[in-house]
Amino acid sequence: MDKLEQYRVFLQIAEMGSFIKAANALELPRASVSAALQQLESQLGVRLLHRTTRNVRLTPDGSQLLERIRELLALAEDIEQSAQGTGSQVSGRLKIDVPSRIARRLIAPALPNLLRRHPQLQLLLSSTDRAIDLVKEGVDCVLRVGTLSDSSLAARQLGNLALINCASPAYLREHGEPQQADDLEGSHWMVGYASPTSGREMPWEYVDDNGEQCELRPASRVIVNNAENYIACCLAGLGLIQIPRFDVQHLLASGELLEVMPQQRAAAMPIALLYPHRRQRSRRLAVLIEWLEQLMAPHLE
Repeated sequence: MDKLEQYRVFLQIAEMGSFIKAANALELPRASVSAALQQLESQLGVRLLHRTTRNVRLTPDGSQLLERIRELLALAEDIEQSAQGTGSQVSGRLKIDVPSRIARRLIAPALPNLLRRHPQLQLLLSSTDRAIDLVKEGVDCVLRVGTLSDSSLAARQLGNLALINCASPAYLREHGEPQQADDLEGSHWMVGYASPTSGREMPWEYVDDNGEQCELRPASRVIVNNAENYIACCLAGLGLIQIPRFDVQHLLASGELLEVMPQQRAAAMPIALLYPHRRQRSRRLAVLIEWLEQLMAPHLE
């Protein structure tokens, strides 16, 4: 294994905090990963990691080397791709994590075009609404909706995702159509949505005529914790929902859902791409970020 590959192994172990996870991410035997690190430490004459039965920690020398290696590997990748004369094409593997409905409704249908342009690119697409540790889970980039908490990650704001209020025709026939948010208390049901982070049921939100953000808590007969069930319960007539328009545009077009109270929508939600700080990003990550920006643009305010 050459020096550059040894650096890649060290980077993966350091960022994931585990020899086994690093070996899985690199698709190498565990023994090869251990041997590569031992060879690197021997050649440099310093210990880079403290190993215990429970965890792996960087030594001061390891921390100092890690930052230099990140820059070196990103630069090496750009040099390799330029030397191959592939023009605008990129190669290699990227792991991204996005909300499940965005993956299903927007990303998956558009992937064939991306992969036709970059046939050597491999994308590992995972979907979750929970906050994840990108470094420890080996994820290159995540797409997140909502206000971001303080983070050591780099963030690229894409815009705001418009929300609308919806109900099924059957629900409106039974309960009538609410004309304003105050109508919801006492005479209407909402489909409850539990926060993936806290587990608490989210309130009904709207912006009033003065531009103030307001909250209500209409009664709910069912509470869900993912978008698929949220929409399914609305279709079944179990209550009203607040949902990004792109998520139900096909159901609005077919008449299976109807928009209500368009003058009292919830505030649009910010959407952003997050990725680990790098002084130099890899070309393939830069290409993916640009593609995701273009893909999301028509659905943002």
